[in-house]
Amino acid sequence: MQYRRFGRTNLQMPVFSCGGMRYQQSWDDIPPEKVEEAGQRNLEATILRSLELGINHIETARGYGSSEMQLGYLLPKLPRDKMIVQTKIAPFATAREFRETFDLSMRYLKLDHVDLLSLHGINNAELLEWSLRPGGCLDAARQLQREGRCRWIGFSTHATTDIIVQAIESDAFDYVNLHWYFVNDYNRPAIDAATARDMGIFIISPTDKGGMLHQPPQKMRELCAPLSPIQFNDLYCLADPRVHTLSVGAARPSDFDEHVAALAHYDAAAGTVKPIEARLRAEIARVHGEEWAACWSDGLPNYVRIPDGINVQEIVRLWHFAKALDLVEWGKMRYNLMGNAGHWFPGTNAARFNADQVRLACGASPFAERIPAILAEAHELLHGEQQKRLSQSE
Repeated sequence: MQYRRFGRTNLQMPVFSCGGMRYQQSWDDIPPEKVEEAGQRNLEATILRSLELGINHIETARGYGSSEMQLGYLLPKLPRDKMIVQTKIAPFATAREFRETFDLSMRYLKLDHVDLLSLHGINNAELLEWSLRPGGCLDAARQLQREGRCRWIGFSTHATTDIIVQAIESDAFDYVNLHWYFVNDYNRPAIDAATARDMGIFIISPTDKGGMLHQPPQKMRELCAPLSPIQFNDLYCLADPRVHTLSVGAARPSDFDEHVAALAHYDAAAGTVKPIEARLRAEIARVHGEEWAACWSDGLPNYVRIPDGINVQEIVRLWHFAKALDLVEWGKMRYNLMGNAGHWFPGTNAARFNADQVRLACGASPFAERIPAILAEAHELLHGEQQKRLSQSE
């Protein structure tokens, strides 16, 4: 395993983290007697494999159903000083609710402290305000820190980049969990801002959210050879020294293997990914044209600036990569979550929109005239059965 200094926390963070949203039995809280022996054995084998590989950052959340409770059967039996444990608590309208929820998490985990506590899902301006206002969730978290129940405080986010940067520039947090990988460069300004403040940078779900790369289309397999698409994306992220760790949402012990194999190229990550990235970008330019490929995302407004909340930024991104790299199934999954998963997947899809209003709202884009046609084509290509977040699936 390789390790990087996790910003101002000075923790030596493994470049892969063991994410806790796929190995648990249920997305709901369940009574302890409902935990099945086989499922618990799988969770414990996954954690033990993670630690065996040197992946000693164990990350979970109150919103991950039975994950914390099931971890609580194992973590207290393991050497506490050898692990970096993180949980995440959603912002609430009151600090009391936040603290009570943290207390529940700690009862489940059976630990006296966590190393990292995140405000989970600062995804819009209201949740940011709940977090930062005097007497709000951040103040509650800092009190927990003074009590020794958490060491460092950060936030996780699916927000638009402007909200993420605003949260970072508050100087209130020690680290950030955000999205950034080959198929999503929107948050590069947030990485810049976090680096300037010496914050830890944790990349959320680069395999699944980064293209459903656990089941990649043949085109991606061919373009990424001799690496797998998962390995290319891992090394693409890790080639940037500002990135400290990538979440591996392991459902079973073997899910780490492909990621760890990529570390054979760790010391030459930039050089290894360079020709593969060049092939991918050349294919994008072949499909979409050089002009589009060079600046397709420039000037696209986020959903709060579009009439009816059409999530133009996200729809164009999905269409762009689905068309060029055959990432259609990934595009469908993401597209059909819009408007169906609350603030985690905000905005609406392109089922209905006013073309003139969209053109006007996208006036800063060099392709403003084309955007309505792209939205229509994206809907035709990607629309399907409404999807739910994993946490809504049970």
